[in-house]
Amino acid sequence: MKDTAPIAANDNLKNTVPLPVMEHFYTLQGEGFHQGKAAYFIRLGGCDVGCTWCDVKDSWDKDKHPKYPIGLLAAEVKKTPARMVVITGGEPLIHDLDDLTQLLQSKGLQTNIETSGAYPLSGTWDWICVSPKKFKAPLPDILPRANELKIIVYNRSDFAWAEQYAKAVSASCKLFLQPEWDRSAEMTPLIIDYIKSHPQWELSLQIHKYINVP
Repeated sequence: MKDTAPIAANDNLKNTVPLPVMEHFYTLQGEGFHQGKAAYFIRLGGCDVGCTWCDVKDSWDKDKHPKYPIGLLAAEVKKTPARMVVITGGEPLIHDLDDLTQLLQSKGLQTNIETSGAYPLSGTWDWICVSPKKFKAPLPDILPRANELKIIVYNRSDFAWAEQYAKAVSASCKLFLQPEWDRSAEMTPLIIDYIKSHPQWELSLQIHKYINVP
């Protein structure tokens, strides 16, 4: 179950930098390369990318969400069997994530991020998923560091747009095409046909929405 309530303060963690957290929860990763794996999600508040089809618009205003000391966030993760933590948003790179990721990794946790790439990269990451958006372009220096490029396909023109970004990532980067949820009935068949003609790409589906988990 999602937890949106602030965690009680701890005197030993007063000096940690708090981050606005919309929600945090233990679930399965629903999309992309790590689809189907258990993961603890920390969804940070704050985003100015402005995707019209965003399904978490409540995350956009960082001031609407309670602030968590990073030590207490890590403690919540450790209450579960999670091995992988996914930092998402909103746009998580609005915030400095160096301390949070170092703390999580010191506790033996894998750190993954889902970002539009529109802000400079901070944090220490085991996996970087960049999902560029037309509303605010990713910074050029983040693309070569991506382990995963995930393109949301909303229109037919997005295939050509996807190929532009595929040229900017490393040769080892995993390439995914994912239908925008509300247009998935129309876009998924097109994506399937495109991948059959361009097998360097893979299909990503939001399976968490199909199986009704967060």
